Amino acid sequence: MAAAPGADGRFGDPLMRRYLQTRERSVELCRSLAPEDYVVQSMPDVSPAKWHLAHITWFFETFVLQPHASDYRVFDERYAYLFNSYYYTAGQMHARPRRGLLSRPTVAEVLNYRQHVDDAVVSLLAAGNVSDALAGLITLGLNHERQHQELMLTDIKHVLSCNPLQPAMREDLATPPRLNPVALRFESVTGGTVNVGHEDAAAFCFDNETPRHTALLHDHAIANRLVTNAEYLEFMRDGGYQNCELWLSDGWATVNAQGWRAPLYWRDASGQALSGDDAPVLADAEAHEFTLGGLRALDLAAPVSHVSFYEADAFARWAGARLPTEFEWEHTAASHPVSGNFAEADYWQPVASDEQQWFGDVWEWTSSAYSPYPGFKPLAGSLGEYNGKFMCNQMTVRGGSCASAVDHIRASYRSFFYPNARWQFLGLRLAKDA
Repeated sequence: MAAAPGADGRFGDPLMRRYLQTRERSVELCRSLAPEDYVVQSMPDVSPAKWHLAHITWFFETFVLQPHASDYRVFDERYAYLFNSYYYTAGQMHARPRRGLLSRPTVAEVLNYRQHVDDAVVSLLAAGNVSDALAGLITLGLNHERQHQELMLTDIKHVLSCNPLQPAMREDLATPPRLNPVALRFESVTGGTVNVGHEDAAAFCFDNETPRHTALLHDHAIANRLVTNAEYLEFMRDGGYQNCELWLSDGWATVNAQGWRAPLYWRDASGQALSGDDAPVLADAEAHEFTLGGLRALDLAAPVSHVSFYEADAFARWAGARLPTEFEWEHTAASHPVSGNFAEADYWQPVASDEQQWFGDVWEWTSSAYSPYPGFKPLAGSLGEYNGKFMCNQMTVRGGSCASAVDHIRASYRSFFYPNARWQFLGLRLAKDA
């Protein structure tokens, strides 16, 4: 890493401190990994940990240093092809499903790459005269890195789950508390015109949170907490995965094609995954789940996680409810503080809560397609590819997860996934029409 803040005062600038802390956090998350762990790609949606560390470094090199540091020397010209993700206006790139074939550069070389770029960014900031535009660009890069920190955890979880040994990423993760969740209650919300979208012009947001605008809500009710593992297990025991009446057409086709019979990481006591026509419906004591701390007994009071939009929608229909729209969710969540189970809690899995849950634990599926707000304008240049071009065929999720950084989440934050995605910490809360 770049030099730590010193007594000479060069690093007294808050942006400098945040840059160093964020960059160090990415490396720290990987401390427990062996070199072999950094390279594996278990499916096309997953990227190797080494690729994440290199890509976010390429981001700073390409969009911060090359345009703004006249004396910057590119670490390796070939890395632009290897570690570009989807910025086609910045150049061509290595195919995403083949990132796991990149045994070179080595982990050590990638860490040297990070050091090279970090030293250059530190020098750029220490020189002073940082414009508002450059500060905004670096802030965007740091929030981008926060996203990849979460992805590193969810991606390595998928990688390790494919190993029959069911190994833990970290043996020393905190033990979640065993709590009884608050009783499920639906809070009535009177409809009308409400303001949604990012509000604080002085604070960072992504372009897809803008512009702030009015939305029409109808009278509805929204649950005070997330759906639990126990409630989802009842859905399974009631034949939820076998009842075609509960499923969207694409969902029913996907469930049967993939053999889904339970959330992604649910296991029996031996660690065997639950899938296919012969998958058992477990007794409470038999239910386990694979976590970043290894195979653990399923906490029935914890929020259910790693379910697709299709599964969330089917569960809601089975429960006589529906998923909330993203604006229904935002309108109510905005009245609650951003607190809960985030990455800093060091559980790295959803945990039971005896309070209302609006942020953290799991990203919450909404019934809203991921689409632009009225008057949306993407960022200029290559950075306009960051969000806008994905506004098709995906669903909006809200609230952050147990792998998100607490300072990264707000009520207006929008993320998005394809409806069949399950490897992220994805769960649900219920809503009803009035």
